[in-house]
Amino acid sequence: MNDKIETVPVIGIPLYAENISSAVRHVVSTIEESSSDETWLISATGAHGLVHAQQTPEFRKLLRRFHLNLPDGKPAVWVGRWKGAKEMGRCYGPDFFATLMEASADQEISHYLCGGAEGVADELKKACATKFDNQRIVGTHCPPFRPLTEDEFAQLGRDIDEAEADIVWIGISTPKQERFAAQLSECTSASFIITVGAAFDFHIGNVRQAPTWMQEAGLEWFFRLLMEPRRLFKREMTLVSGFIYYNLKELLTGRFFEEAM
Repeated sequence: MNDKIETVPVIGIPLYAENISSAVRHVVSTIEESSSDETWLISATGAHGLVHAQQTPEFRKLLRRFHLNLPDGKPAVWVGRWKGAKEMGRCYGPDFFATLMEASADQEISHYLCGGAEGVADELKKACATKFDNQRIVGTHCPPFRPLTEDEFAQLGRDIDEAEADIVWIGISTPKQERFAAQLSECTSASFIITVGAAFDFHIGNVRQAPTWMQEAGLEWFFRLLMEPRRLFKREMTLVSGFIYYNLKELLTGRFFEEAM
């Protein structure tokens, strides 16, 4: 892998400092050119992951090991640009998934879908064929709502390798999906494992996305709150206030947590 990865630290986590197009080109060229058996981890990292990383040292260390942490939310992009990453663009998980599916539709790059409730990954496989003209989905898996055993991870890894998948997509939720991806990477030789949160449900129409103007204004959290106020009020308020607090702390003190750097 010869590409230089440009990143910018946002509250202690190195976020990709470019855009979706360049990230997709990087993934495609790496698969085409690399002869390594290494599995690279990519996460679409939003406020949830960034805030949780500050509160959980183990998760912070895990994210810092990832090959790429894509800036999933607009506020993180604003912070990154303020820090000098002028070419930084939002790499929203569902959009990154769609762009990479379209870019690899006519190439020898195969995909494996892992996540969602029963039947979601199978529905997404059909959607990839119709929406993105990508017929190279070589396998699907619906993980149980509990931690997998070592034997189950080993079996899933064998299924992925037998299907000769280049990219494994994980659609669960943060921080579970990042931990899942890290453990799975020890059991498969797939080139990439990419976590994209709710992208599976968005692309099959199970969950509504915020209007574009709300996404550009950094108000997706407010849209989610309007959709499910009773369930999400505490979580969204905690994430918004936490993201602001940690960035202000870094700004006012001129440094971040020593153990994060």
